[in-house]
Amino acid sequence: MPEVILRGDCLGFMKYWKNTATLDHLVPELLDTVDAVEAEMAVIGSKPINLSEMPNLKAIFKCGVGIDNVPFDEAKKRDIQVILPSEKTKGYIFEETANFAVHLILMMLYKNLGSVENWEKNQREFLGHKKVLVLGLGNIGRQVASKLNPLTSVLTYDPIENSEDELEGLFNQADAITLHMPLLDSTRGFVNAERLSWMKDGSALINTARGPIVEERALYEEIKNERIFAAFDVFWQEPYEGILRQFHPARFVMTPHVASNCSNFLFGLADDFRSLINI
Repeated sequence: MPEVILRGDCLGFMKYWKNTATLDHLVPELLDTVDAVEAEMAVIGSKPINLSEMPNLKAIFKCGVGIDNVPFDEAKKRDIQVILPSEKTKGYIFEETANFAVHLILMMLYKNLGSVENWEKNQREFLGHKKVLVLGLGNIGRQVASKLNPLTSVLTYDPIENSEDELEGLFNQADAITLHMPLLDSTRGFVNAERLSWMKDGSALINTARGPIVEERALYEEIKNERIFAAFDVFWQEPYEGILRQFHPARFVMTPHVASNCSNFLFGLADDFRSLINI
């Protein structure tokens, strides 16, 4: 991750622009924003930012740990500070995202339990015999693997540690596949039509990383054919109104990008921001 140097030159008196409402209820200063052309500080979530529209920008404050939408190179050329969450705040983000991913994984492994309407009880395989493939072993992926290890059989894949030749065999085995990769040129569309076709019938794909890691149209075809399931907290556009929404919640479970959204993370972000504007 790029090094960030903080400077205290009048950060508390800046004109703010934002593309996220993450801190609105905790930082009243962010309720009073300006147009992009006037902005001196940009407060951003997961959406893209166009620095060419912000000639007066002095700083970017990122609400989260995903940095695929942070224009580091251009910011460096223009001497714009990039301010990321503190280590304490990142700790909450990493662990709560891992916790939420485990929640979605277990929800998908425990689908089709039966019905209370006629008190039907469907038999299922013992959870300890289920196999979960964790794709990406960064800060979040490693925690997911560790949390799942006492419950299921855990398979792992990371581009740094594994060969792509291993992927087909891993996909073939997994009852659930959970994504924990950053969005890079090399991971965009990583889960494509061919790789989706390797998934077992009835298995599930869980995504709390970034939507474009998966090819949307390819996933649509698999879901439409009722071959696999999916649970996504992140999407190709947000709010998501795309082609897969019609399958929610039966085969495509959607949550509104809330994996890290615990109060401790939000209070931590607010404290990080206030430590800047109170310099």
